[in-house]
Amino acid sequence: MRRWIPHPLLALGLTLMWLLLNQSVSPGHILLGAALAVVATHGLAALRPEPVQIISLRPVPRLLFTVAADIVRSNIAVARIILFGKRGVSEFVRLPLEFGNIHALTVLALIITATPGTMWVQFNRASGILLVHVLDLKDEEEWIRLIKDRYERLLLEIFG
Repeated sequence: MRRWIPHPLLALGLTLMWLLLNQSVSPGHILLGAALAVVATHGLAALRPEPVQIISLRPVPRLLFTVAADIVRSNIAVARIILFGKRGVSEFVRLPLEFGNIHALTVLALIITATPGTMWVQFNRASGILLVHVLDLKDEEEWIRLIKDRYERLLLEIFG
């Protein structure tokens, strides 16, 4: 089965997403969605991603809550900047990371990019330095400490 569909759960998820986006469960859409999902999973298999190794799931709810709260807080802060124009300096921050796990980096990239006012710019694997753009930077050291304490520590617990 894995030879025909290398990632069956992903294929199922992609097919369901196709049907949801097209708002149809007609046989044509089911076949087309399934065919596209199979092709996509073969493309992913060609990339040969390293397997996910999760050390502990205990910090996941805490991470999800922290991210949700930070996104709400950042939305409010960005809205204030847009409405009232008061903000700090818009700058790039160099953030030294303690991990190189591709899955932890991916989750951190999603968190940073999903949080309004911040954007993942570049990660240098050789030096472990992450370059992030911050819209409203007041104190660089405080911001680095915030990322390391709130996200990096939990991601290290999850992915090791």
